Amino acid sequence: MLTLHYEHWPQISKSLTVPATSLYDNLKVSAQRYPDQNAIFYYGNKLTYKQLDQEVNALAGYLQQKLGVNTGEKVLLFMQNSPQFVIGYYAILRANAVVVPINPMLVADELEFYVKDCEIKTALTGQELYDRVSPLLGKTSLENLVIAAYSDYKGSEFEDTVPAEVEMKRLVFSEPRHYHWNNAIQANLTASEHTSKADELAVLPYTSGTTGLPKGCMHTNRTVHANTVGAYHWSRTTTNAVHLMTLPLFHVTGMVHSMHMPIYSGSTMVIMTRWNRDAAVELIKKQGCTHWVTIATMIIDFLANPNLTAEDISSLTSISGGGAALPEAVGEKLYKLCGLRFVEGYGLSETIAQTHFNPADRPKMQCLGIPSFDVDARIIEPATAKELGMGEIGEIIVNGPQVMVGYYNREDENRSSFIEIDGKRFFRTGDIGRYDEEGYFFIVDRVKRMINASGYKVWPTEVESFLYKHPAIQQACVVGVPDERRGETVKAYVILNQDMDGKVCEEEIIEWSKQHMAAYKYPRQIEFRKQFPMTSSGKILWRQLQEEEKEKTGNKVQ
Repeated sequence: MLTLHYEHWPQISKSLTVPATSLYDNLKVSAQRYPDQNAIFYYGNKLTYKQLDQEVNALAGYLQQKLGVNTGEKVLLFMQNSPQFVIGYYAILRANAVVVPINPMLVADELEFYVKDCEIKTALTGQELYDRVSPLLGKTSLENLVIAAYSDYKGSEFEDTVPAEVEMKRLVFSEPRHYHWNNAIQANLTASEHTSKADELAVLPYTSGTTGLPKGCMHTNRTVHANTVGAYHWSRTTTNAVHLMTLPLFHVTGMVHSMHMPIYSGSTMVIMTRWNRDAAVELIKKQGCTHWVTIATMIIDFLANPNLTAEDISSLTSISGGGAALPEAVGEKLYKLCGLRFVEGYGLSETIAQTHFNPADRPKMQCLGIPSFDVDARIIEPATAKELGMGEIGEIIVNGPQVMVGYYNREDENRSSFIEIDGKRFFRTGDIGRYDEEGYFFIVDRVKRMINASGYKVWPTEVESFLYKHPAIQQACVVGVPDERRGETVKAYVILNQDMDGKVCEEEIIEWSKQHMAAYKYPRQIEFRKQFPMTSSGKILWRQLQEEEKEKTGNKVQ
């Protein structure tokens, strides 16, 4: 086990005992300890821990008694950041069921896969997403929709921009098996005994694999607790901390750091449904936000605000995040403004966020950090699994209490994703990296063919599969290309059907893609080709196309 980093470990224990309780128990305890403490601030409205727990229990009772949700059943959570997301998540847990949090940017064609994969019967959704989820009623196993209006939880004293989805008045749905959120809460049905144990399934965040097929990462109460409690200690959170929530809660980083960890500590969550830099400034300043977990693209936009002053964000004591490395110049600009270093971390959906943290008092720029509590991280030669040493480049593998049990219904993937070394079961991250003489890890490249666009994972095979549905497209090859704002963006090389040559333009394909793919996923660039470089076995040499594109910008592929 690598121990070089111990010399730079903060003045806290290197090991943590993971709670043997359920995640819901954290809310129950915080509501008992701090009933009048503000759990949520949402555009002018406040919800105490007592109120939050009451609503969670009421919704859990409704799920069980009215909708027949059973122990271990998968329930879809398809919402933007909102009080209802938090309530819905914990109500599903309280009902002894399993949360399936799905990206609200997905369209119906994409959403169908997840519903079928988990045989989902019940969904909690925002009303603005109704048109995306309703086509699946009757077509799939989906039977029940609990529909929320974010405006029901909005206050009236927020002075800056409020997103349109939050201003949107509550709609009326009279169709069978459509249930209004408020009615579900107000029914105040009693939930049965909470019986979920540490090693029972709690949440299935989805990620995509090398084939592009999404995979559910099976996380138990124990695996999620490992990072929840780890984040609590590493971030030096207190009950009086105030957390600005800007990362999407369906994603594991936002889920753990902006929701689970504040609830564990009994501190306040300041929720933003949509990113807006002016609103973020007002919230930090007026709510006294102390902690902000974010991504590089938000920091860049935030610092570009010409009206931003050091006084506006003087309450902040910690700014951290992951996804994509923060450019060094931006990090220096942040430090000069407020004296805080952006503290980067590293993790995956398979590890429910962090396996690595940078120490807050000694971070390195564009660095994954050092292995977290009880994490054994190593570098191996991908083909032979030979362990490599300091400075040598290979695949990052991790063993730790936060590693998922496995992929849901993906036995073949499970066999290929884990490796045993020294009697330990390691997860193969698919990321190529190295560690330095102080035990800090750095990422070099990716084994998997993945595009990182503003921190979102985009899988070329999945995008290609949708492009092939376009009647004019004969072949498509998708690659990631450098982008100043997003880090990487999606480009599609396209060969048209012979009879469509000259009859369709690049802009038409981009517009078509917008209707069939999530906003972060559709190609921003289209280039027509007559043929693709191919291997002798007929495989498209996608990497060659990517290299050609990167050479144009002087940024060659490693």
